[in-house]
Amino acid sequence: MVVEPEHASVNGRKRSQRPPRSHHDVADELRSRIRSGVLRPGQRMPTQAELADEFGVERAAVRQALRTLQTERLLVNVSKGSPATVAPHTGGAVAGPEASPQPTMVALAPRISAAFAAPHVEIDALCLTSVSLTLAMSEPLREIHAGRIKPAKVDVRLLLPSGRIELAFPKPVEDTDDGRLRRRWLAQRNAQGQVLRHNLLALRSTHGIDVHVTFRALPFTPPVKLYLLNGAEALFAYYTVTRRGAEIDHEYLEMYDAEGTRSMLFPFAQGAGLRDTTFVEQSHLWFDALWETISSELELGG
Repeated sequence: MVVEPEHASVNGRKRSQRPPRSHHDVADELRSRIRSGVLRPGQRMPTQAELADEFGVERAAVRQALRTLQTERLLVNVSKGSPATVAPHTGGAVAGPEASPQPTMVALAPRISAAFAAPHVEIDALCLTSVSLTLAMSEPLREIHAGRIKPAKVDVRLLLPSGRIELAFPKPVEDTDDGRLRRRWLAQRNAQGQVLRHNLLALRSTHGIDVHVTFRALPFTPPVKLYLLNGAEALFAYYTVTRRGAEIDHEYLEMYDAEGTRSMLFPFAQGAGLRDTTFVEQSHLWFDALWETISSELELGG
């Protein structure tokens, strides 16, 4: 009897005729098991070898799927040495149609901390200033300095408005452009960016982490803010412009402005349904297009 090549066995098992499964498929199935209660909070996962055997994939695909679920705070203790554990309190979906938007300063910090659990941290951000991101970085930096986490590589890219353009906001209500608002915004943009860059680059000398932080300038005032985390998650918010007053250079000024730290962030996660997956993918394409085309070098000194 002749055995057809497509039915030949490997280690005593028949080859599957189904298309090869990806790490997205593995993550989707495990996510479903966690959220449905098949895998309970605190339960140890099968080993990576067992999962690779079950899904018919390489261990590298299993590791990538587990890291994705760790980023989503569904798994903890993801490493090569021992099986991962279902997070004690998954709190239901952290992204997707059921997830509730939260103010930036509530939602961003825990998501940034979760992103730093990955061996290669990738964060892209488009915003008016980097103040929210700088504040959100505080916790993972403390965790690194305390020795509790240590990513091998950190790549951060930021798109911020150019200092050479006329901003749509903040802007004086009265048409009296004496430059005070623009100077204050520019000083804040530069100061926050310098602090963020300094704190991240310091990880090179203190912990031997491969860190890259890059800024580019946009030729327009962004009406939205966007954070892309590890290629698996997108956090999106609108800048809502309001009228308010403040004392600037010892003089009261009425202005149109947006408070970015209070903007409501909408979370989207790759693998949490077609809507979310498409949004994450399209957000990456949009960010990369801006980065590679109409943006320019940004110097934080002026």
